[in-house]
Amino acid sequence: MGRFLKKLLKKVENTITDQQSARDIFEEKKPDAMKNDIRMISGCEDKQTSADVSNVNSFSLPDPAGRAGGACTSTLLNILYKDETVPEEDLSFTQVLETMRVQLKQKGFEQIPQLTSSNPIDVNTDFDLVPKTATGTRRAVMIGINYVGHSPGELRGCHNDVLNMKKYIMEVHDFDEGNITVLMDDGEHTSPTKDAILDAYKKVVSESESGDAIFLHYSGHGTKLKDDDHGEEADGYDEALVPLDFNDGAGMIRDDDLYDILVKPLSKGVHMVSLMDCCHSGTILDLPYIFKADGSGQEMHLDETIDLDGLMKQFGGVALNLLSGFFK
Repeated sequence: MGRFLKKLLKKVENTITDQQSARDIFEEKKPDAMKNDIRMISGCEDKQTSADVSNVNSFSLPDPAGRAGGACTSTLLNILYKDETVPEEDLSFTQVLETMRVQLKQKGFEQIPQLTSSNPIDVNTDFDLVPKTATGTRRAVMIGINYVGHSPGELRGCHNDVLNMKKYIMEVHDFDEGNITVLMDDGEHTSPTKDAILDAYKKVVSESESGDAIFLHYSGHGTKLKDDDHGEEADGYDEALVPLDFNDGAGMIRDDDLYDILVKPLSKGVHMVSLMDCCHSGTILDLPYIFKADGSGQEMHLDETIDLDGLMKQFGGVALNLLSGFFK
């Protein structure tokens, strides 16, 4: 083995060891309030834009209301529910996300799907939207915003995303329609204004208790805003959702708002999964663990772009200053 190769392998080995050490310390020291089971699937990295596809039939999807859909949602459903049929064999998290990446690339999209989580997940285990331990009530908040009448910026696929995903969670995961809150700008459902979105999120969190499962689905615009005074973003920007009335004085929904409403007050024992089909959505819930379907690895690791000390302090924990040293 050449000297250069030996040095390269040693560097990789040290990197893995440092990351594992950081993870061990973080898990040992993080407060109980940070141990809730929260996961998020996003269609792209923070720096990337998502895509709106004009014909979901190219993804072999049932299409209850038109022919448009978001690339992330359409691709995920093509894997999990093609022709309204679940796969015969169980798929792992890695298989689902990497297959999403392949299919997106085949369609000409450069998005990199990723999974973030409050706890480390073995991504080689079976993909589950609702784990077997969640035996209580299943609730969902589903938001689709086409920004009807907004020019530029009007989308076409977000309503269909919600309707297709709603059908999937009801038929495959036994969600009762009475426990599904739908917000869409279609003139029939509750309008997805900023207040309505925040109220729906607060309500589903407050109603859920140990053993319950929450599914959140957002399909619409996402954006980036200059970081507020929290200073927790490595790139200097907050990720944000764009409600229907963003331009009428309501403004955006920052990642800090989502963290305070969805993550911090969640009751112990509640399982939450969020699917974000929007631009700049990679770490919008500021969860500490991440897996990117970019071929760079086969396991989750601590996200170097998240201020882990800041998260610890938000939950009453002690800052672990040495953590930053593991990523240098």
